[in-house]
Amino acid sequence: MAQFGLCLLLLFSGLIHHIKSHIKKEDKTSEKERPNFIIILADDIGWGDLWVNRPDNSTPTPWLDSLMLKGKRFTDFHSPASTCSPSRAALLTGRHGLRNGVTHNFAVGSVGGLPLNETTFAELLHDAGYYTAIIGKWHLGHNGSYNPVHRGFDYYFGIPYSNDMGCTDKPGLNLPSCPPCLHSQSSLNRKHEECYTKVSLPLIENETIFEQPLDTWSLKDRYATAAVNQIFTASISKKQPFLLYVALAHMHVPLFHNAFLNVTTQDPYTASLSDMDSLVGTIMQAVSTEQLENTLIWFTGDNGPWEQKCQFAGHVGPFVGKWQMSRGGGSAKRTTWEGGHRVPTVVAWPKKIKPNSTSSALLSGLDIFPTILSLAGVKPPTDRRYDGTDITDILLNDSDTGHKSLMHPNSGAAGQFGDLQTVRLKHHKAFYITGGSVTCGGGSGQQQYHNPPLIFDLSLDEAEETPLNPESEEYRSVLKEVEREREALLWDIATDKVSSADYTVNSAAVPCCQPHNPACRCHSLK
Repeated sequence: MAQFGLCLLLLFSGLIHHIKSHIKKEDKTSEKERPNFIIILADDIGWGDLWVNRPDNSTPTPWLDSLMLKGKRFTDFHSPASTCSPSRAALLTGRHGLRNGVTHNFAVGSVGGLPLNETTFAELLHDAGYYTAIIGKWHLGHNGSYNPVHRGFDYYFGIPYSNDMGCTDKPGLNLPSCPPCLHSQSSLNRKHEECYTKVSLPLIENETIFEQPLDTWSLKDRYATAAVNQIFTASISKKQPFLLYVALAHMHVPLFHNAFLNVTTQDPYTASLSDMDSLVGTIMQAVSTEQLENTLIWFTGDNGPWEQKCQFAGHVGPFVGKWQMSRGGGSAKRTTWEGGHRVPTVVAWPKKIKPNSTSSALLSGLDIFPTILSLAGVKPPTDRRYDGTDITDILLNDSDTGHKSLMHPNSGAAGQFGDLQTVRLKHHKAFYITGGSVTCGGGSGQQQYHNPPLIFDLSLDEAEETPLNPESEEYRSVLKEVEREREALLWDIATDKVSSADYTVNSAAVPCCQPHNPACRCHSLK
């Protein structure tokens, strides 16, 4: 394994050197050249997993620490939803799930995906002359026109959904532990709760299944190679500005890491963090040249940690949702408590964004869409409305003016999927409904409606433990504003051009390269 890792490091070094040596031969670009964009989306990462947020002050992520020192860290940044598909759809479109139609996750056998009348930032940048590529998890439809190469991306290499939605021959670390893929038809009746055994996890390049089942333990290196190759393709072969969207499998279970990193196996989550950091480092090195310094890197997460996975889940930091915990149930992924959607975020752009700076502005993954389009000089379609805001002034200057209010959609723990029943207003937060996700111990909190809503003051109670007294003047004043903001947004959505996603499931839609082989295996066991 060590020899294999050394070879890969040499390969990466060679690719990066090739990029640098070729770019040096090109004429220097003008100051007005459009920037390149690299959006790195971690999966199921906790606010307390990175940087000064880590409770033990350890630093298993030197490259991400370096990125923080080079850029601006956001302490009040939120994913658009608390689960995979809705969060990604909102990021790509700048619109809540009630507008874009994606309110919950798509399945392995999903026929549809992100509605085709929705426009992604990749489509708009592609049409404006950008080279666009996605490496990693898509989870917005994998059949026909829903594939990424039909949604604005020139190139796609990755897994069509979460990395636990299919078996592998060498399973990663998960709870419960899942068995390897079936090796023969005689094993078909074997059942393992919460595990996929009959269909293996595919690795797809563009519209072709590249490998099935894939080897997740080598996934980081393959993603790194693909990312560097796409930077090379755009900057040297195509000579175009580029968008590279890297949707990581880290830190979603089953966890995996590269043994070459020589990290302890006593803490598999930290080992996987280090693995993720190494991948980010390879990408950072690839754009470290003077000729590619006009590259903005935006690192964030799709939602908080999956608490049910115990030692294989991340950390929410101080955002523990004590009110919910005291009544049963978790307060991270799938909930609208802070731990479910407050995610570690940093944006770096040499000579543009002040290094080692911090912002407490209230921001969201919804803001990525309008911001990168603005920086690229591209206008979005005017026949629909958006929920994100252009934060260019926050990135480039000292402005801390973010959203006045932000809505957090129901993501599975309580209520109807996608409904906006949790409202952030400045430093207050109102819950019209509460509910807890499944905890490490297996318990879950009951759904509860609140009329009037629970309101917390996050500036004094970041753990969301004690709501304001409904009889207090502060409560009554905040409630009036909360109701105004929420009613205005709901009316705006009701009068907007909205979409509806097709959530039909059909076995014929399952990605399968060889239906007659056990687990859809494309190659024989070695």
